[in-house]
Amino acid sequence: MLLQDIAPKRLDNRYHPDKQPQGTDLIIIFTNHQVILKNRSSLPTFKGVDTHWHFNKRDYTYLLSVSGVGFFMVNAEVSPSATYTYVDPTFLLRLKPQWLAFGSSTATQLANWYVSNQFCGRCGHRTERSMAERALVCPNCHRTVYPTIAPAIIVAVTNGDRILLTKSLVGNRFALISGYTEIGETLEDTVHREVYEEVGLRVHNLRYYGGQPWAVSHSLLVGYVADLDEAVSIKLEHDELTKAQWFDRDKIPQDGVPFSLTWDMIEAFRHHQI
Repeated sequence: MLLQDIAPKRLDNRYHPDKQPQGTDLIIIFTNHQVILKNRSSLPTFKGVDTHWHFNKRDYTYLLSVSGVGFFMVNAEVSPSATYTYVDPTFLLRLKPQWLAFGSSTATQLANWYVSNQFCGRCGHRTERSMAERALVCPNCHRTVYPTIAPAIIVAVTNGDRILLTKSLVGNRFALISGYTEIGETLEDTVHREVYEEVGLRVHNLRYYGGQPWAVSHSLLVGYVADLDEAVSIKLEHDELTKAQWFDRDKIPQDGVPFSLTWDMIEAFRHHQI
């Protein structure tokens, strides 16, 4: 099950610029790339925030909702307490139930975008929120900025009953080869380039597996399965990876992140589903 698989609940990302928070709606207080949590287990409710900090209602920006529960942001710096503490946005992925983790991380992605684009990148003038669509508009030079979504691929390179797993410089878990799509590339071009750059191998017979919005990196992940061209030695890209290793289906490590696309693909290979 992937992070976005929250049925029967449903994420609604339609744009409602005039929507106002109600008592049980959840609030993103986003400051210096950190988010306030209540008791490190949930976002604070509007009722709790209104009682504790007394923001003006015009300070709230509607982001999205999950089955009627609204997520709003406040761009303000507040003092933490025993009850309300700042956490890194990646911590939101641990929240339970899963709809709360998905909704909170996605809402924080939007909050980050709003905060990062308060001023025009072309002329420096303060931007304004469009009333027609989710966009920020510069009233001075008329530049329009939309939320950042970076396409990236994840590829399961297979050779019969073996799969290639790698370790990056910044993590200790095995994962699949991945990378961002560059200008002028198709997603398939990215697969071929990333596999060759990271491990010096060529692949063919690319098959689409699935996708996942990944709020932490403002990405849309697209998964592929690919067959190895020929059994040649791995040429490791040491600037990005510390290890690349072939694993038989029954020897694959069990140390992945359960709700991630990478782990879903690895598990599908383990169980002969790809």
